[in-house]
Amino acid sequence: MALPHPDKTPGPSPALSARAMDNLRFIRETMEQAGAFTAVPGWGGVAMGVTALAAAALAAIQPTTDAWLAVWIGEATLGALIAGLTMVRKSRGGSAPMAAAQWRKFTLAFVPAILVGALLTVALRRVPWALPGTWLLCYGAAVTSAGVFSVRVVPLMGLCFMLTGAVALRAPASWGDPLLALGFGLFHIVFGVIIARRYGG
Repeated sequence: MALPHPDKTPGPSPALSARAMDNLRFIRETMEQAGAFTAVPGWGGVAMGVTALAAAALAAIQPTTDAWLAVWIGEATLGALIAGLTMVRKSRGGSAPMAAAQWRKFTLAFVPAILVGALLTVALRRVPWALPGTWLLCYGAAVTSAGVFSVRVVPLMGLCFMLTGAVALRAPASWGDPLLALGFGLFHIVFGVIIARRYGG
């Protein structure tokens, strides 16, 4: 008479458990990065572009370098305010952990190049012809770096800024405001519309 065998089904191996934990970690990190996608402001970018076009027109008629610089510093401040408010508004749809991860990654990637641009603005204040190219290059570097955590179109926009900045450094001084209008104005509008339509507001 055959006796019943006890159930000897083995439990999950340590290697299998470790792989499952790795998979869960990967899924969580992917979801956190997906939260960063939704924080990129599309219509906010359009608004930044419109104000930049107005600033370029206003800056072009300023009688002094200091007045010209004041216009663009004011535009940078306004643009930062628009970007910050629209990013906060857009990120409210995500959970708190995703929002925290998104802001941390964005800040670490975006801010350093912006700080470099601010320092170079002070250093090059008396060399105004070099400022448009410097601003476009630094902003483009910031957008490209932060774009690693965003949708593909964002780093592409950053590269467009950097290419325009490289042209500005070699172009005549009279091209400064038109190239700034192209970068901070037209690029923000075009890419902002693309982001808004494909990825929401």
